Parts: sequence; C-alpha cells; structure tokens
Amino acid sequence: MQNVLTRRPRLPALGRFGWLMALYAENHGRLTRLFDPGKLAPGRYLSEVDGALSVRLDVLAQHAYTTELRLSYTMLDPATGEPDPSAYLRLYRDAGQVEATHCYVGRRWQDVIGMFPPPTEVVDHRMRMNTFLGKWLQYLHDQGHGLATLRGNPDDARLDRSEAGANG
Repeated sequence: MQNVLTRRPRLPALGRFGWLMALYAENHGRLTRLFDPGKLAPGRYLSEVDGALSVRLDVLAQHAYTTELRLSYTMLDPATGEPDPSAYLRLYRDAGQVEATHCYVGRRWQDVIGMFPPPTEVVDHRMRMNTFLGKWLQYLHDQGHGLATLRGNPDDARLDRSEAGANG
C-alpha cells in the first residue's frame, strides 16, 4: 500500500491574550448594538421591559476616544446599598473594544487577585469578567432591552456623590 501524506497549512493558534482581545471586540459589538453608549451624554439611563428586570446604564464620562460606564440592574445589595450585579466598563471607540474593568463595587482586580499577581492570573481574571459581560449583554438583548427601551432618567441624571468623587 502506498502511504499518502497530506499537508495541511498550519494556522496560527490564537493565544490567550488574542482570545481576550477578540472577546473585547465581540463585547463592543454587543454593547454598541444594545445601547450605543458612545453617543450618550454623561448621566443615568434606564431600560425597562415588561416582565424583565430594569437595567441601569450610567455613563460616567465621555473622553476623546473612550467612554466610561457602569451597567447594573436597579436592585441594590442590602449590605452595601450599591447596585448588584454591577459591571464597570471602558468602551474604546477608536479600537472597537469594550473591557469590563471590575464587576462589583469596591472589587477592583487588585482586591480580587492581589497587587502583584502573575500575568496568567491577570489574563484569567479578565477572561472571566469579560465572558460574564458577554453573556449578560446577550441575555439583556434576549430580554428585549435596547435603544428603543432606553430612557434618560432626569431625576437621577447627576451622578451620586460617591461616584463623582471616585471618577472625577
């Protein structure tokens, strides 16, 4: 019998960092289609859909190329009085990416994994947060949230003092 060897072109493997950047890009598409926050003025917005939890979107700051946001439900944690679940996001409009920077009030990455974690642990943590964000954005879309349901909240348009002090 004759042995036939076939050669397949070798495709470069997508490393963990490349996978994370792809996740950021995917989340950018989801968030932009959902609420297009890069075009919103700083302030508080609510999305209300019958039969679903109300969603709160706080546009904390608009910069030349980035938007800082907090996405949460209108539920408050009984221990802290803060929205929970809650994700702080940075939208990079020029790069087409969204990064979840931390997912709970007072729980920045340093609080979760320490001040000097190994790089693999930082990437792992960011992967978990941004995977959570992608699933949450898809869930909100499936519930019917979007630009059509998003309304400015004039009663709460100003940021809370604690937020304003922490972010500006």
